[in-house]
Amino acid sequence: MAVLSLTNAHLAYGHVPLLDGANFALETGERVGLIGRNGTGKSSLLKILAGIDKLDDGLLQLQLGLRSVYVPQEPELRAEASIFEVVSEGVAEARALRERFEAHAPGEDLDALQTRLEQLGGWTWEQRVEETLQRLGLDGSRQVGALSGGLKKRVALARALVAQPDVLLLDEPTNHLDLDAIAWLEGLLNAFKGSLLLITHDRAFLDNVCNRIVELDRGQLRGYPGNFAAFQAAKQYELENEALANARFDKVLAQEEVWIRKGVEARRTRSVARVARLMQMREAHAARRDVQGKVRLDIATGDASGKIVAELDKVSKRFGERTVVRDFSTTILRGDKIGLIGPNGAGKTTLLKLILGELAPDSGTVRQGTRLTVAYFDQMRDGLNLEATLADTISPGSEWIEIGNQRKHVMSYLGDFLFAPQRANSPVKSLSGGERNRLLLARLFARPANVLVLDEPTNDLDIETLELLEELLQDYDGTVFLVSHDRRFLDNVVSSTLVSEGDGVWREYEGGVQDWLTQSQRAKAIAAAAAPKAAPAPVPAAAPPAAAKRKLSYKEQRELDELPARIEALEAEQAALNALIGGTELYTQGAGRIQEVTNRAAAIEDELMGLLERWETLGAR
Repeated sequence: MAVLSLTNAHLAYGHVPLLDGANFALETGERVGLIGRNGTGKSSLLKILAGIDKLDDGLLQLQLGLRSVYVPQEPELRAEASIFEVVSEGVAEARALRERFEAHAPGEDLDALQTRLEQLGGWTWEQRVEETLQRLGLDGSRQVGALSGGLKKRVALARALVAQPDVLLLDEPTNHLDLDAIAWLEGLLNAFKGSLLLITHDRAFLDNVCNRIVELDRGQLRGYPGNFAAFQAAKQYELENEALANARFDKVLAQEEVWIRKGVEARRTRSVARVARLMQMREAHAARRDVQGKVRLDIATGDASGKIVAELDKVSKRFGERTVVRDFSTTILRGDKIGLIGPNGAGKTTLLKLILGELAPDSGTVRQGTRLTVAYFDQMRDGLNLEATLADTISPGSEWIEIGNQRKHVMSYLGDFLFAPQRANSPVKSLSGGERNRLLLARLFARPANVLVLDEPTNDLDIETLELLEELLQDYDGTVFLVSHDRRFLDNVVSSTLVSEGDGVWREYEGGVQDWLTQSQRAKAIAAAAAPKAAPAPVPAAAPPAAAKRKLSYKEQRELDELPARIEALEAEQAALNALIGGTELYTQGAGRIQEVTNRAAAIEDELMGLLERWETLGAR
């Protein structure tokens, strides 16, 4: 049953229609991910569903008595208030009604107040706030103004959840959250009993939380069952069919245009219907909204650096009583792509500055390589002049830029990043958040560098641009240091990770986030299995000596011998399912089959992990 719906919705800013006769329905208990290009109107749609903005035309229908709560990208919180006070705003109606009831104002209908209070649970609102703060790990006495961006986002979510809404509307909920907080939020939303509609570009988050993807594309809302992986395959199939249909239409139109110019034949009475059809085809072609172009990325690498970029030996760094880096050693070579992972405040920026020689260690040695040319994404973000034009931001004082061995006009280069030529002289302040990030990438890639330092480059970028940026960084010959909380982006780009493990300890792992998680889980399993052997319980005197170390039983030995074959069979099944998900045939078999395949693919990963840990445990004995 739909809790809210849009019918024939229209919304435009200027001459650009964001919603063009769009239809949408959110069902009870659904978890929907809303995706689309930057500037297509996703946030505007969320505000309309929240009742903040209005449609130009169309119908919005809400279930009677529906309670919905909207959490924007940058929630407005009273800086001077405590966390408890801000979260209590979520039960503002219940608080006000109880105060009116307790005041016994003359003429007040106490029976009606009591009925409404019981509906809202107003008698116990303080308890609800305390329980929500406890669930979200928040200290109600802390002042909001002193909190980090991640904690402020957590407070905004607490304020929304304490209202016990039927519908939760979230705009970029993972912004400012580190990996641990994102995993926590996934669990929170999966346990949420109401309906959920969220905007995010975090593909792993979409896969783990959503059971339907809705894309806002050229004014229309199109729904796809399953998670983001299922959407990608279905969308590819859909775009291929659309391209073929458009090509056939254009071919027929071209033939008809040739026919109409023949003159005499076209003026015969029996051809009137054909002329009318041509007019209709011209109108349809003019009204057609084709797929937008893709960002074309290229980068000037400059001269190659030396083979060794940096060599650290037992490096430590303290700030007051806190050790941020403790006895860390590593060697970074030209071409390495390194992700830095850790909670907010763990010291990722400090470690980067130590590696690049911008900060001296308290102890240990750091040796930098030769011919290093470093480009920083975060520094450019801070130094962006909002009054400057796009063209001056990219190439101040010149109409041309050098990209590798190519010379490009600034208009053409901006076009590669989907900026129309007429916008080249517009001020930076006129751009949306995602467009500003695209401009920053354009500026970064226009400068020759053999070392890239990217601090949260994925914020506000749409998914297509993210995927193209991944491809660029994969092919980049230089060295990349990447700080990001986007797990899929890290997995697709980095060759190794530097992970904060607390108390200043940093450890290097091969591969991306998933590889780090797998390796660390295996290490914990091995350590747990080895722990009893390190400190065995005292053996009773009467016990035979062999009891101190138990060998594998016949059943366990047989299990150990069979494990490789079982693991190999699961890996083969996993490869077959991934091929099915990546193809197009599956998406012609209905939503039930798609859900079955995606669920099985997720379950296999857990089974494999369990078998691998069991193999390690038995093998260690």
